[in-house]
Amino acid sequence: MADNKLVISILKKIGETIEEQKEYLTELDQPIGDSDHGINLARGFHEVAKKLPTLEDKDIGTILKTVGMALVSTVGGASGPLYGSAFMKMGMALNGRMELNLEDFLKAMDTAIEAVKQRGKSTVEEATMLDAMVPAAEAMKKAASEGSSKSVLEAGCRAAWAGAEHTKDLVATKGRASYVGERGLGHQDPGATSFSFMLEVVKDAL
Repeated sequence: MADNKLVISILKKIGETIEEQKEYLTELDQPIGDSDHGINLARGFHEVAKKLPTLEDKDIGTILKTVGMALVSTVGGASGPLYGSAFMKMGMALNGRMELNLEDFLKAMDTAIEAVKQRGKSTVEEATMLDAMVPAAEAMKKAASEGSSKSVLEAGCRAAWAGAEHTKDLVATKGRASYVGERGLGHQDPGATSFSFMLEVVKDAL
């Protein structure tokens, strides 16, 4: 499915996509957060981009752990620790691997979800990134039992975007968005949205 070189290429493209969507993600964050999700995440991936050239001969686990550490140290707010933990835990799950297949990717996704749940002390239906991550993982597992890796990622992206859209109907109980309570209804969670953009990049690359 992917080797370490392709993983680096995907991470580079994720950074470019977050940069392109920076204003949109920040706009989503304005009514319910600190108005900085896109700006912070773009800053984190700028730092990641600086490190990628030094990782070209490293295993996938090391690459992802390095990305996670860069995000934790440079991205403010809740998204830094959450995305940082997700990438670091994925890295641990893929330690020493120079290639990964679909099964590895799905297992790593489960690890990332557990990391976000633990770090954010949250679960689905609380208007967080988990509302895109969990449906995406479930849809990919279902599609994997039925078909090719391309259809798996397409199913995952559809479920992620549907989950992000669904956060408009939820009252946030975690993070900054919880402060606005029911006034957050009708607003899409920026974390669920940024995750959906990331999964889209993975799908396109594969």
